Amino acid sequence: MVEVVHQVIGDSGDIPNNDQLPLILYKNALEFTTDDPDDEFQKAFDANGWGNGWRDQVIFSYHHYHSQAHEVVGIAKGTATIQFGGPDGPVFEVEAGDAALIPAGVGHCRLDETPGLSVVGAYPPGQSADVKRQGEADGPGIRACVSAVPLPATDPVSGREGPALSLWR
Repeated sequence: MVEVVHQVIGDSGDIPNNDQLPLILYKNALEFTTDDPDDEFQKAFDANGWGNGWRDQVIFSYHHYHSQAHEVVGIAKGTATIQFGGPDGPVFEVEAGDAALIPAGVGHCRLDETPGLSVVGAYPPGQSADVKRQGEADGPGIRACVSAVPLPATDPVSGREGPALSLWR
């Protein structure tokens, strides 16, 4: 059963974060039925209208955010400790089957180096990630860009129903 945790993360100064849209963590978002969990996450995101995706073994180990896109990341294999919102933000432990929906502007950083991680990411239609680092210049311009990112039409995990549609409206 999927457990949903959500938290609004306000502006930290060096990272805009998003005081309108909460970070959404889906614990047990997927129960894998094949031996290719990366493919299962990608197909689930695609089926729910989220694409332009990627697969990797890393989440950046420095505080960064995306000013032009919301991002979903699915943990296909392994575990990770991720901090959201900057150096003073909340820390979550994630494991295979979990997913995190990260609103535009919300900082994220992997804190550990546990081997075996495999991650799948995706974005709403028409959005793609720029990578901004903590302390990036043009704070007001970046915050205006973050505020202008359109809301997705679907939840990346649950489709036409789900927390992104209820919590982000």
